[in-house]
Amino acid sequence: MIMVAVLVIALGTAWLLNTLNVISGVDWLWTGGLAVAGILVFAGKGITKFSFVVGSFLLISSVSSILRQTGTLRAKIEMPLLFIIFGVLILVSILLPLPTPDAFRDTDGATK
Repeated sequence: MIMVAVLVIALGTAWLLNTLNVISGVDWLWTGGLAVAGILVFAGKGITKFSFVVGSFLLISSVSSILRQTGTLRAKIEMPLLFIIFGVLILVSILLPLPTPDAFRDTDGATK
């Protein structure tokens, strides 16, 4: 958990430095942050129904950010497309035999 906090602080600091033009022209900051966060979700406790949805969504968001920044994907298309992808990821996580995280189980082990 400490690693996540350090990552958030580092990304925020880099973002601020980019905004203040201390390290100008770094458009990859947000994109890289999304990708790293997605990887950390998977690395945290393995692949569960929750981490599959969140980690995959962050990685896909990173790719869509690159596509938008390069002019391949319009912002008006990006947001609804990401919304649809999020729903598809939820559906796939329900259909796949992935374990349910402990946080989503009752004390008797049943899924909430």
